[in-house]
Amino acid sequence: MGGFIMVNSIKITDYITEDLIDLDLKSKNRDEILVELSKLLEKSDNIVGKENDILKALVDREKLGSTGIGKGVAIPHAKTESAKSLTVGFGVSREGIDFNSLDEEDVHLFFVFASPSKDSHIYLKVLARISRLIREEDFRDALFNCKTAKEIIECIKEKEE
Repeated sequence: MGGFIMVNSIKITDYITEDLIDLDLKSKNRDEILVELSKLLEKSDNIVGKENDILKALVDREKLGSTGIGKGVAIPHAKTESAKSLTVGFGVSREGIDFNSLDEEDVHLFFVFASPSKDSHIYLKVLARISRLIREEDFRDALFNCKTAKEIIECIKEKEE
């Protein structure tokens, strides 16, 4: 049973750091934002592959169907061996991006993931947790209104406890 408890305690905040948060994404469209988000993830020491590996993986994933899950949120993700371990970034687009979302609303909040294939169970847990949390309008508003990366992490932590 020991393993079960551990899985439940997987936290988003264990995989996201302040330097992987950008509260003022500059991009104007989907192609640009994927480049910007890939660069954000590349700041992490966990990302070791060649340049554009992350971008390529993000773009390939979008081809399967938009990761714009609705309510102004998208969760683009890269499955790639260029990631040593699960790495999560977060970005806010003040103006919003047309991301072919399921509900056709512009996206303002981006959680971006890079994960090696071997971490996929952890990745799915974190993904599920984010998907659950962002159903709550209060939480989405809180994230949008945070002024600093530190506040974003505090905000997520508070929600997870």
